[in-house]
Amino acid sequence: MQAHAPSATADKSRAGDGADSEFLTFRLGAESYGIEILKVQEIRGYETPTSIANAPPFIKGVINLRGVIVPILDLRIKFQLSEAKYDEFTVAIILNIAGRVVGVVVDSVSDVLTLSEESIRPTPEFASATFDTKYITGLGTVDEQMIILLDIEKLMTGADMALVDSAVH
Repeated sequence: MQAHAPSATADKSRAGDGADSEFLTFRLGAESYGIEILKVQEIRGYETPTSIANAPPFIKGVINLRGVIVPILDLRIKFQLSEAKYDEFTVAIILNIAGRVVGVVVDSVSDVLTLSEESIRPTPEFASATFDTKYITGLGTVDEQMIILLDIEKLMTGADMALVDSAVH
């Protein structure tokens, strides 16, 4: 009598085909953004982090997450959006990027969306050097709503962040 174990590779066979991608969507001001769901470790209610002296304004401080010290960034400040206000909808998305755990503060988390390649448009080119699109991988459209898709790994490993060793990727 022979028992068959379920195949562990059955679900992974689609992972590399690039057809559909899952994104966690969130709000910053009036705009909707999306990041790859695979980078998300957890979503937590916002708690005031411990401040770090001489940190850039977008680094709100650090929190102790089950023994791991996690830097917390406010993407509204990083993207020079409207004044950041913290209310009952404000959350911290805990990310695992390049082997580091980092948290980002957002106005609210919306949904997890599956976007097909066809529903993602390339980022438009802007002539102005003052507008940086290098952290945007594309624009997704769902029910007439535009979602700005962020390359959160590129953003977090950028030289201006000084959070994660940029030599990783």
